[in-house]
Amino acid sequence: MRTAIVRSLVVLALALAGGIPFASAQQATAPPPGPPPSLLISSPSFADLTTIPTKYTCSATTPPPSGPRNISTGISPALTWTNVPKGTASFVLILHDPDAHVPKAPTDVTHWLVFNIPGDATQLPEGVAPEAPLANGALQGTNITGKAGYQGSCAGPGASHHYTFELLALDQKLDLPQGATREQIQDAAKGHVLGSAVYIGLFHR
Repeated sequence: MRTAIVRSLVVLALALAGGIPFASAQQATAPPPGPPPSLLISSPSFADLTTIPTKYTCSATTPPPSGPRNISTGISPALTWTNVPKGTASFVLILHDPDAHVPKAPTDVTHWLVFNIPGDATQLPEGVAPEAPLANGALQGTNITGKAGYQGSCAGPGASHHYTFELLALDQKLDLPQGATREQIQDAAKGHVLGSAVYIGLFHR
């Protein structure tokens, strides 16, 4: 009996000293799992921090330019996202230009708002129709032109502006109508954001 005890103590001492694999004396404890990966947004239409192709900007020829400034809306780019936080009930997408500001406005220039995107969605297709709810039930908010839809990037000559696609994962849908403002959407989302991600395109005319 005493021999068996001594033998066990020797085995344990050798394991601790690295003389034999510690697993032969005791199973190693696995490290605790790390945090889940953060929400990630991307686009097959252009790479992050690169120039936005013309068709997605106010320099596009489709749809034809119109209005007093002869500005086209362009078409919206395709967007995809991964690593959705657990408990996500809906998404909000805000496209804005932090390098431009409207005098006395509470925010920078808003180019596109989409909210109540279903929580199980992982993408928005290219060319979302303006001023209409999406097929999946998502709604569009009012942009800088006063319309519910996409307005392509439109910075003038000079340095490129950083057009920021900001995706928010929320734990609920927002009780807001089609055409809601950015301020209304952001106020309704307060306290309900589970995760966020940004993707940036560059543009100047």
